[in-house]
Amino acid sequence: MKKSASIKITGRVQGVGFRYHTQGVANQMGISGFVKNMEDGSVFIEAEGEENDLEKFIDWCHKGPSVAWVDNVTVNYIPVSGYDKFRIRY
Repeated sequence: MKKSASIKITGRVQGVGFRYHTQGVANQMGISGFVKNMEDGSVFIEAEGEENDLEKFIDWCHKGPSVAWVDNVTVNYIPVSGYDKFRIRY
């Protein structure tokens, strides 16, 4: 069953390729949705996929790429939107 989540990640998550790594991981895991940088320095993600895949993706978000430093991850489960692939939004 598909599940969807909005995810806010804070820490040193901008200027370290976080969005590009996130897109790569999402594509490997079969996750659709988007990632974007926010004005407050955080990264925001809407992600959806099979429940098990989504939970693995959220676990990865707690670490991020090796050059990032994740302080906090806030996850809210939301209705499925039907994204067809994972995109970087600017």
